[in-house]
Amino acid sequence: MSEAAENCSCATSNRLVTLAGAGLAAAGVVHFVAPELFRGITAPVFPENTDQAITINGGLETAIGAAIAFPRTRRAGLAGLGLYGAYLAANMVKANL
Repeated sequence: MSEAAENCSCATSNRLVTLAGAGLAAAGVVHFVAPELFRGITAPVFPENTDQAITINGGLETAIGAAIAFPRTRRAGLAGLGLYGAYLAANMVKANL
């Protein structure tokens, strides 16, 4: 692969990751704007405190998505995404889903 093609591929990949981060951040904001959209999927995993879980998840998704969207904080954002995934998975196991 030529250097120009490699640079183009890298730039495209970088833009896609930025877009994915922005999308995750936008989904996080929607948790605050329209929490009812998340109640059905959140209640089985967090039955005792569904509304609080929606707020926490929205905040985490907004922060992690924003971190991923910017190259300077991308590594921390990706680490946060991994931890967030583990947190959700653990709660799903705890809820027997």
